[in-house]
Amino acid sequence: MTSRPDGPSAAPEWAPEREITEEAAAALVGERFPELRGAAVERLATGWDNTVLLVAGEFAFRFPRRGIAVPGVRREIAALPLLAPRVPLPVPVPRFVGEPSPSFPWPFWGARLLPGRELADVRPPDGDRVRLGGETGAFLRALHDPALAAEAERALPPGALPVDPLRRADPARRAAMAAERLDRLAAAGTWARDPAVERFLAAARGWSAPQGRPVVCHGDLHVRHLLLDGGGRAAGVIDWGDVCLADPAVDLSLAYAGFAGDGRAALLAAYGPVPPDGVRAARVLAVFICAALAEYAASTGRDGLLDEALAGVGRVLAP
Repeated sequence: MTSRPDGPSAAPEWAPEREITEEAAAALVGERFPELRGAAVERLATGWDNTVLLVAGEFAFRFPRRGIAVPGVRREIAALPLLAPRVPLPVPVPRFVGEPSPSFPWPFWGARLLPGRELADVRPPDGDRVRLGGETGAFLRALHDPALAAEAERALPPGALPVDPLRRADPARRAAMAAERLDRLAAAGTWARDPAVERFLAAARGWSAPQGRPVVCHGDLHVRHLLLDGGGRAAGVIDWGDVCLADPAVDLSLAYAGFAGDGRAALLAAYGPVPPDGVRAARVLAVFICAALAEYAASTGRDGLLDEALAGVGRVLAP
């Protein structure tokens, strides 16, 4: 689900301001959408910013857990219908949209459930990620098409897609944040310090952000947001709460966190050339995202995600 790990706070960053229950969700959905009145509701997944519930066994409803997630929910509602027919992997398309009310103060939406399991849950060996890498690269090539960015700017309201609002393509900023998180992981005994990673982050503090023209980016593409089918192929991309215009490096971080060796080569071959400053920014962001996911996983008892996130830190500098 949407990970928004962008700075320390007194409480865990994923602590909800408001948590929806199955009973409350059933009442809200039934009130707004009569065709779903009385449908079964069960918890499907929980992330940093949203709780996802399965309704009637076929619709995934996303309810914000924190006020900071609300702009992203509105971006999803606006942008996903435009993006879905233009990319080669399934993405959720809002079919049911609920506006704020006295019963629930934030917007929420539901779409047909995309079948599949998170890459972080499947955890195929790196050698089995070659075909997946090619499929992911083709998806990102379509998403990052400058023509799609131009169409989105024409079709969506002004400001509907902000330009890198979290400065994820800024390697100097992300390197400092990644180092802080890795220090905490090392102090807790969760991560064994890697001098090569630490030297890389130290050097990155002097790097500038890429200066390419912004394209449509998922904005938070990591191993929880790429779905796989039973055969290990890409089955969909979920959790678009950070969709924005940004340098492609923001999404290409997945090439370094989720793939290595032949898998990464397949992804980049399907995607196309990436300038050196984009590669650097993508690698730095990959370290940051993996460190953030590792902190979250360690604190919430998600051992599989923890293992995948720590493996991702190790992949970043691998050939």
